[in-house]
Amino acid sequence: MASTVDSAAEQLSKLGIDGAFADSAPNLKKNLHLLSSEQVELAKMLMEMGQSHLFEKWAAPGVDDNEKRAFFDQVAKLNSSYPGGLKSYIKTARELLADSKAGKNPFDGFTPSVPTGEVLKFGDDTFINYEQAGVKEAKNAAFVLVAGGLGERLGYNGIKVALPAETTTGTCFLQNYIECILALQESSCRLAEGKCQEIPFAIMTSDDTHSRTQELLESNSYFGMKPTQVKLLKQEKVACLDDNDARLAMDPKNKYRIQTKPHGHGDVHALLYSSGLLKEWHDAGLKWVLFFQDTNGLLFKAIPASLGVSATKQYHVNSLAVPRKAKEAIGGITRLTHADGRSMVINVEYNQLDPLLRATGFPDGDVNCETGYSPFPGNINQLILELGPYMEELKKTGGAIKEFVNPKYKDASKTSFKSSTRLECMMQDYPKTLPPSAKVGFTVMDTWLAYAPVKNNPEDAAKVPKGNPYHSATSGEMAIYCANSLILRKVTRVSLSYCKNYSSELFWFLILSTCQAGAQVDDPVQEVFNGQEVEVWPRLTWKPKWGLTFSEIKNKVSGSCSVSQKSTMVIKGRNVVLEDLSLNGALIIDSVDDAEVCYIMPILRYGGQSCKISEIV
Repeated sequence: MASTVDSAAEQLSKLGIDGAFADSAPNLKKNLHLLSSEQVELAKMLMEMGQSHLFEKWAAPGVDDNEKRAFFDQVAKLNSSYPGGLKSYIKTARELLADSKAGKNPFDGFTPSVPTGEVLKFGDDTFINYEQAGVKEAKNAAFVLVAGGLGERLGYNGIKVALPAETTTGTCFLQNYIECILALQESSCRLAEGKCQEIPFAIMTSDDTHSRTQELLESNSYFGMKPTQVKLLKQEKVACLDDNDARLAMDPKNKYRIQTKPHGHGDVHALLYSSGLLKEWHDAGLKWVLFFQDTNGLLFKAIPASLGVSATKQYHVNSLAVPRKAKEAIGGITRLTHADGRSMVINVEYNQLDPLLRATGFPDGDVNCETGYSPFPGNINQLILELGPYMEELKKTGGAIKEFVNPKYKDASKTSFKSSTRLECMMQDYPKTLPPSAKVGFTVMDTWLAYAPVKNNPEDAAKVPKGNPYHSATSGEMAIYCANSLILRKVTRVSLSYCKNYSSELFWFLILSTCQAGAQVDDPVQEVFNGQEVEVWPRLTWKPKWGLTFSEIKNKVSGSCSVSQKSTMVIKGRNVVLEDLSLNGALIIDSVDDAEVCYIMPILRYGGQSCKISEIV
């Protein structure tokens, strides 16, 4: 043994490496001569941070040498992908683990109150004005999709964005999102007084989803978007932690590899900053960055008006929200004011909000107000940030987001974990570091219009107590049909071409009364799918290019329209007008973009280029 140590010391001396730092890790010291100078520096850092256990099972030189070098390749990646490096990660982990063991409340000293925001009602003048402002502003926006997850939790062996949002057309989530962005781009260009520009679209992926997302885009010609508009940013994982001392956990199947897990979607901010995309967008004159998650088929129905609120109110941060029942299992957007004068507007998780309120002078905790809902709106993790202030903040932080740790302890002593843990961060916690001068608000939309996430597999959804949202693929699909049905009920207007030959005051009264009530779309029926009782509306779908906003759809639907509950309607063309539609069956209109199609009573007429009616039953 002595000769081996002497030999290693001689080799280190020849290389000019002082191996004294590794005296407490003899297996590392023996192998130092295998490493590059950069890898030796990483080894020093690990030893300084109390990570000598990582080398306890290392073999002698000449055995597994490539695996040892690969270990430091992984360390280098973990070090470079985290703001401040592994040293900062371990230091932060020790602080947060100590707080967790001590039971420290992160909200100590803070008093909650209701923040300032806008509550919108679909289709009224305020909504329409904000929507118009948002469409005009869309040409100055970039969109960011956080899509790092697989569909395993949903019972689907693939990336979540490849799941169909609804089965009538089979349109997947990613296709729907891209087509919505393109529709916004086209509508915004029409309103632009100067040169129109393409809307950039960034997608945060992970090791699990990156190649499959790329393949989905390429095999479908980017769903109509130019490849140059799309940027994929791959998120790296972070090291797992074995104990309260933040000792890095080894992969149980490989002694030369550190165990890693996802860090959370909060990494998107650091990725955007380090990639240079934010500067590129800023230099191109963009003003807004819109963040959204991967499986909410209703989201873009709420985006235009929400962006209009941001532009009109000049919000630095605008959180999209929905009405929330007290104690409902969804976080509440809350203003927190500290005794020392600090304040912030952030999401507070539902299981923290009620005890926080009770501890700060609200004896009843989280209760509904006169509206029937909690005054703290429900956070749906969709953000609109003003690009200028966003960049200034990230220059200070590098995109680092306030982290948390959630260890699963073996017992009440909190001295050991059931399994390894790691630091996590959330996209919506970005406002935690903002100064009090930052303008942070929210925009509340009706749930039926804005929020139908797909989170649960059929088995878990079937166990959800009756009256609570299932948040499954089944409920998500039914929500799309519900939203489209309710939109049609709202938008129908008087058809002058049909009414121009009539002058009877009674006739006009009846027509106006009918049109004011909107299209006559039958009420849904209750049915059970996959163990979930859901409302089944007519299966109504249309391409975003046909109508993404209230005004666009209103201009394409007129007269006395009716749709039965058992009907299906699919509109794939852009210039399609429905006039006095009476549908009790299936109607699929598939037209090229330049065709003008008008469906009047039982007669279909069209002009311009070719038009194919795929099915009329």
